[in-house]
Amino acid sequence: MPIINRISDFHEELTAWRRDLHAHPEIAFEEHRTSAIVAERLKEMGIEVHQGLAGTGVVGTLRSGSGPAIGLRADMDALPMAETGDLPHRSTNENKMHACGHDGHTTMLLGAAKYLAETKNFDGTVHFIFQPAEEGHGGGQVMVQDGLFDLFPAEEVYGMHNMPGMAVGEFAVRPGPMMAGRDNFEIRIRGKGSHAAMPHWGVDPVIVGANVVMAMQTITSRNIDPQQALVVSITQFQAGDTFNVIPHEITLKGTCRVFDPELRETLPGRITHIIEGIAGTYGATAELEYFHGYPATVNTVEQSAFCAEVAEEVAGGADKVNLNPVPSMGAEDFSYMLLERPGCYIWTGNGESAGLHHPEYDFNDQALLHGASYWSRLVERRLAKSA
Repeated sequence: MPIINRISDFHEELTAWRRDLHAHPEIAFEEHRTSAIVAERLKEMGIEVHQGLAGTGVVGTLRSGSGPAIGLRADMDALPMAETGDLPHRSTNENKMHACGHDGHTTMLLGAAKYLAETKNFDGTVHFIFQPAEEGHGGGQVMVQDGLFDLFPAEEVYGMHNMPGMAVGEFAVRPGPMMAGRDNFEIRIRGKGSHAAMPHWGVDPVIVGANVVMAMQTITSRNIDPQQALVVSITQFQAGDTFNVIPHEITLKGTCRVFDPELRETLPGRITHIIEGIAGTYGATAELEYFHGYPATVNTVEQSAFCAEVAEEVAGGADKVNLNPVPSMGAEDFSYMLLERPGCYIWTGNGESAGLHHPEYDFNDQALLHGASYWSRLVERRLAKSA
């Protein structure tokens, strides 16, 4: 049963919902229109609705029988970037765009809610979790801190994300890490400013910074086990205001991506050792400010195996489910929910589209059928009625 027939019946309606959301994107914690639409749709389905968790979050609860409870999560926010594609449903909000497919994620979960509210072919409780602010602002963490699993007890929690380059109707899932942990850092290097024509009068922090950039690469190449995954990237080098002045201070900014939590804890110390050593060599000083971000998204073994079975059923065969995808060095705040409950995060194909966060990206509406069917079958099987 690759796609549920009833979901196919209202595919046109789902497409209209998705394109409306795409045309009206809202960024982190500003998803007021989006959350209002989600709440309205859920109420129309006869689903109990709770609004306000993490500000703009919405949780819909559907009960059928006395079995256990599970949570299904979709993110709602867009990115603060301009859309350049020529679509009839392109963004109408300046410098805001659904470039990661959260409009599709929201719609797939609404589609499953519509089907499950009609059929109630399960024994238990489903919490449909519509989360704000995934894009760098930790809305998943805020929902947990606001009492998500206290207010809506769930034994397990599940998430899904589209993947460009993977065929529509295919899936990828694995136990263990799916997405990396993400930390950011800021390095301030202080030297002694001087005239650019007389560098010997000062201590040039630009030279120090250039050496720091190169030395930071040795953390990955020389300080960790080659079989461990780590990315350390300097992404900003801010120095000086004019051409004839050596600045007194510069700032470097960057990010670390890592799966292993123990390795992650060593990074601030290693960066500090490098920058202080190099700065001291040149007579400058350096200090690090390190910001811990999203933890790694790690799937539990039992739930991953179960999701693989559901995906194979919806995809129409094991050959359409990749059980050993290469984990992504991107980060995902669904990780905070997985820290609280066992569960699984799966990828579903978006076809040959522009990549995530690309200004011409668009969610593939055909994927709505497969995503909504996957969510529905997950519920029907995980909360199966007794024979």
